[in-house]
Amino acid sequence: MIDALPDGLTTRPLERSESRALFDLIAAREQHDIGSVDIEEADLISDWALPGYDLEASSIGVYADEQLVAYAEHMRGDRVDAAVHPDHRGRGIGTWLAARLRQHAKSRGATLIGMPVPEGSAGDRLLATLGYRIRWTSWVPALPEGAEIEHRDLPDGYAVGEARPDQLVAMHDVLEDAFLEWSERDRETFEAFTAQVLQRPGYESWSSRVVTDSSGAVAAAAIVFLSENGTAYISGLGTRKDQRNRGLAQALLVDSFAAGREHGATVSELSTDSRTGALGLYEKVGMVTTSVWVNRCIDLTPAG
Repeated sequence: MIDALPDGLTTRPLERSESRALFDLIAAREQHDIGSVDIEEADLISDWALPGYDLEASSIGVYADEQLVAYAEHMRGDRVDAAVHPDHRGRGIGTWLAARLRQHAKSRGATLIGMPVPEGSAGDRLLATLGYRIRWTSWVPALPEGAEIEHRDLPDGYAVGEARPDQLVAMHDVLEDAFLEWSERDRETFEAFTAQVLQRPGYESWSSRVVTDSSGAVAAAAIVFLSENGTAYISGLGTRKDQRNRGLAQALLVDSFAAGREHGATVSELSTDSRTGALGLYEKVGMVTTSVWVNRCIDLTPAG
């Protein structure tokens, strides 16, 4: 732990008007570490729009001559994130931010915090040195540009396509039920879903995809966002427990690929991790892994 930042650097909480500056910082980190940019400014804006989220109380930015060069943020629960611009690494900034995050999270009653970092990156090595252990591994599989979208049949009476407005609550419930089978977090409210999905910059009605059963009920759901770089990102995919092993997820995936292409996407991708056991599903529809991340965490003991 270091007690102070290098001379010439200043700190203050982030402001909502700085979403583009923070995007630029994280994009520079990703380009350096994994050779591509997955973050979108809309991701930040929608996270900050969560009901009750206090950006001023939850974030810290590090500035050099008014330029944002590093940041740290405690989102909620055990979720934190941080980044240091590649041009400013090796100066102790990351170590300082990690210490501040632990102190802040402990003051909020957290007993553990964790964050994703590209496997083998400078951030990964730093957190390992600071005693952070790996909770899970994440992969980013993608359907490459020009790859064939293979058709998948649905059982008789089932249909796939854009969700109707009156199906959005059921869609949210299907996704939450599926994710909470393996994710240790509180149940997300529909209000939070509205802030992060339905009101996310760039969201359009076609982004919500569903499979319905013979009664018209939502049996599986997915969300597809079109990024600025022409990527269709599938941010959620889930099947009702009583509707599994019928090929619904594969049919919904290829529908999501096709919807993305129809709206200008050249590549489709998503993120999955070792808690779900779903990587094989994505490989069956032609996706290939493009990057690997690890979620490193640390227990916030009194000595931490």
